[in-house]
Amino acid sequence: MMTGKDHAPVLMSEVSDIEETRNIQWKRNLSADAPLRWLSRGWKDLWISPVPSLLYGLLVFVASIVFIAYMFDTGRDYFLFPALAGFLIVGPIIASGLYLKSRSIELGEPFSLRTMVAVRPKAGAQVFFTGMLLVMLILLWMRAAVLVYALFFGIQPFPGLDQVANMLVTTPTGWAMLAVGGFIGSLFAGFAFAISVFSIPMLLDRRIDAFTAMGISTTMVWNNLRVTLTWGAIVLALFLASLATGLLGLIVIFPWLGHATWHAYREMR
Repeated sequence: MMTGKDHAPVLMSEVSDIEETRNIQWKRNLSADAPLRWLSRGWKDLWISPVPSLLYGLLVFVASIVFIAYMFDTGRDYFLFPALAGFLIVGPIIASGLYLKSRSIELGEPFSLRTMVAVRPKAGAQVFFTGMLLVMLILLWMRAAVLVYALFFGIQPFPGLDQVANMLVTTPTGWAMLAVGGFIGSLFAGFAFAISVFSIPMLLDRRIDAFTAMGISTTMVWNNLRVTLTWGAIVLALFLASLATGLLGLIVIFPWLGHATWHAYREMR
């Protein structure tokens, strides 16, 4: 005979560990030095018939300088810092031609700057949807950045880059704005990185729809978090190195990272 104690409901349950949200199907058990291996392979691809890759990097550099000049000429220089951060969001889609070159080297197929610029992904127009989402993200981030500035410094004319830099690093309000803006920016960057880092090469390589590719990319990032975070940190560090050279470093660094990302995708797929 069962007593009342036997029928007592269980009011407490075990709290799930974060590891339980990961799926062994997508875990690749890559070593900690995997990102360095991707960089090494990307560097090798860069210098196999280097002219198309370097011209590709030069095009990215020129386009970036023209865009920055346009912002200054039209009085939109207050968008400069958010735009530079947003470059990391749209970078994967811009690098599509570099993925094509690495794929062509892998398959022993011919390639040229023309085929790299006019890349034809196997997924066709599905790349357009991913690119559109990334562009929407960067526009939303730029608007959010202006809103954060207004919340801390009020609605007033932008004082210019020289003065705003001094405001940001020498005042408590500036430090607070950098902290809040950095946090919000990291959310945008993390989401964009997760959905695009492997989905763009995947759309180039396979017939798959955009949402499935973005979902798989996010799953790969989550289930291989340590390696992918290391990769993201390397990408950020090399981009900051490009900024330190007045973006001139993009001529080499951008194609290098593009080729390396292809090898990251190949090990993850």
